[in-house]
Amino acid sequence: MRKAIFILTAMLCLETGAAAAQDQAPATATQAAPAGSSSDSVTNAAPPDNSAPAPPPGPGPIDPFIPDMTGPQLLIATSMGDITLQLDAVRAPKSVEHVLTYVKARHYDGTVFYRVVPGALIQMGSWDAKGQGRADPVGIKRVPLEVKNGLSNVRGTVGLARGEEPDSAGADFFINVGDESPLDAAKDVPGNTTGYAVFGKVIGGLSVVDAINHVKTGGLGPMEGQAPLVPVLISKVTIVPGTYTDPTPAPAAKPAAKKKK
Repeated sequence: MRKAIFILTAMLCLETGAAAAQDQAPATATQAAPAGSSSDSVTNAAPPDNSAPAPPPGPGPIDPFIPDMTGPQLLIATSMGDITLQLDAVRAPKSVEHVLTYVKARHYDGTVFYRVVPGALIQMGSWDAKGQGRADPVGIKRVPLEVKNGLSNVRGTVGLARGEEPDSAGADFFINVGDESPLDAAKDVPGNTTGYAVFGKVIGGLSVVDAINHVKTGGLGPMEGQAPLVPVLISKVTIVPGTYTDPTPAPAAKPAAKKKK
């Protein structure tokens, strides 16, 4: 298991129903303390006051300027409904391949959406309903940051979370509910070293995404006060049949054992 699960911690300053203007400095990320460590007081913090009214659902349809994408599709079955993602294997091939390794390992099955930032995003990956981190079946694997690929963190897109290093992505990813383009690469910094790579978009269940973003928060999770009070369970994540051909060769069939006379 990795010593920590990497998760997005970009500073998101919000107004009711939409993300407000943010600083020009690139968003940063830190790694969450693993469950059971001396820092797991984050997951045991008292729930915040939820007496304030919940924010309204998301602001309309998916951003119309998101380009068409080619690649496999994922079906995320949750306790609040299904979400279908179209991945972009052309613009973000390494990110897509990386996420598929977790899907094929069934890593996401039985986890939750552990982070909800109203009007901004919802996030999933490696945490269960008890606020415990899940062992990483992939282990340390460097993934090139494919952030300057022509895709932006706008409403309806899917971004890959990471740690402080550009190539430190794990299993976690987030769905943008609002316009979070400040999470894109800094324009004045060369190379793929800042921001968060977009590798897909929502093509079904956007209303489910908005409903999840609408729930009250304060439950158990790695980000204090940002987990749903009533866990949003992910029963399974599967590849939609007919949208993906696994390049990994199937294991050779073992020869049939000879019957003893």
